[in-house]
Amino acid sequence: MKLNDIRNTLRDNNLADESDILRALVTEADLSEQERIQIAKDGAAMVRKVRANSDPTLMENFLGEFGLSTEEGIALMCLAEALLRIPDAETIDALIADKISSSDWDSHLGKASSSLVNASTWALMLTGRVLNSEDDISLISTLQNLVRRMGEPVIRTAVAQAMKELGRQFVLGETIESAVHRGQVMQAKGYTYSFDMLGEAAINDEDARKYHLAYADAITEIAKGAGKSVRDNPGISVKLSALHPRYELIQKPRMLDVLISRIKSLAMLAVGSNIGFNIDAEEAARLDLSLDVIETILSDPSFAGWDGFGIVVQAYSKRAAPAIDWLYHQARKHQRKIMVRLVKGAYWDTEIKEAQVLGLDGFPLFTRKENTDISYIACAKKLLSMTDHIYPQFATHNAHTVAAVRYLAGENHDTYEFQRLHGMGEALLAEIMAAGAQANGRCRIYAPVGAHKDLLAYLVRRLLENGANSSFVHQIVDESVRAEDIAADPFAKIQFPANNPNIASPVELFGEQRTNSR
Repeated sequence: MKLNDIRNTLRDNNLADESDILRALVTEADLSEQERIQIAKDGAAMVRKVRANSDPTLMENFLGEFGLSTEEGIALMCLAEALLRIPDAETIDALIADKISSSDWDSHLGKASSSLVNASTWALMLTGRVLNSEDDISLISTLQNLVRRMGEPVIRTAVAQAMKELGRQFVLGETIESAVHRGQVMQAKGYTYSFDMLGEAAINDEDARKYHLAYADAITEIAKGAGKSVRDNPGISVKLSALHPRYELIQKPRMLDVLISRIKSLAMLAVGSNIGFNIDAEEAARLDLSLDVIETILSDPSFAGWDGFGIVVQAYSKRAAPAIDWLYHQARKHQRKIMVRLVKGAYWDTEIKEAQVLGLDGFPLFTRKENTDISYIACAKKLLSMTDHIYPQFATHNAHTVAAVRYLAGENHDTYEFQRLHGMGEALLAEIMAAGAQANGRCRIYAPVGAHKDLLAYLVRRLLENGANSSFVHQIVDESVRAEDIAADPFAKIQFPANNPNIASPVELFGEQRTNSR
């Protein structure tokens, strides 16, 4: 197939019917019922082994105690917004009083062994009780009197400290120097890193220049510990939206050359250091534009012979499979070996609401979790068949997904790696690392780096992804959920029509009242 044809297929898939895309992916995965049963069995065995041989992390404990299906979990998100975004104390206090006062935080006290859970529970319980309680329990009354005497700023400080502790579970270091130093502990155990400088899209050119300098400094620091192999060296992940304030399709003529020059300068630094350089995935509307930037880099003779250029593909996108086809044909055309990090996707809720706001003809991603899981497996199989030009990187905290990748890879253990987020999925991937070469013992940790004030957007995405009841990270600490249910076969859950009926299509957002405006 020609590159232009693949690109057209990719564009056609953007708002295509979910059922049509799912049928094609099931065909591409081409797994027999017996193979699917074996993968689910392997995944369940992995869950049992993780539960038996490891203690939950602080974050897993926290999510197990405060799932986002609870009032307290939702209130926690509101509190994160208040503490990390609102600049003045008076507004913070008002939001705390509004969102937290009615929550039953004391019911969680003492249930979790983690000091983080109990510390944050005390802080949040204090907030609720002080502002809205006539409880006469002596301990609570004593604490109420103490805080009344000292004032609401004490509450704010206590809860802020709890949130900082929560943030430390997600961020490796406030500076790249501290992150690299802290990462030496896990590197000694055989892990390597991909560092991500926290911060969202650039608002103006001053922002973009600041991010560009931060990336350059980070590459320079990371290079100090680099060896001869790109695969074994730490790397860096870069957001294109951080390098230009108008990174959008309508601004393509005026911004593309500037963005490409900034990316090339950073990539050249990475080439000189022989480290990995990944282009992070962002919102669906930016994918086509990202491919233009990627094509320019892959075709540049300056990067010939360098195996460190990487791209992130989101499996929840209906365009994931043709995007991989396009990347492979580009790499083959220019005789490159590239890295492709396959992720489930981190902007699902945003994409759903954005499509509804715009009144689109459909959604650019899958509306059921099992459809995304099937897409991931089909894309994983595709990537494992392309290892002559692609080094697959499978980012997942899900035991069934890990089992599927290992099954599909067979004996080709050295052709790919697993990845996980810093502070999450530790026990699962530790089992893989412990198995060594027999089960692919190669794992990279995606590690955010930045100040506490830059944490909010990243923290919210991680909590939304992993705080839901259906999340593997949430279920792994819940002993009431059977291992077989956690590692259940997503193919067995397929439904047609494939789209989720509980999510209103963009056009039908207002039901029978009227058609949604564009």
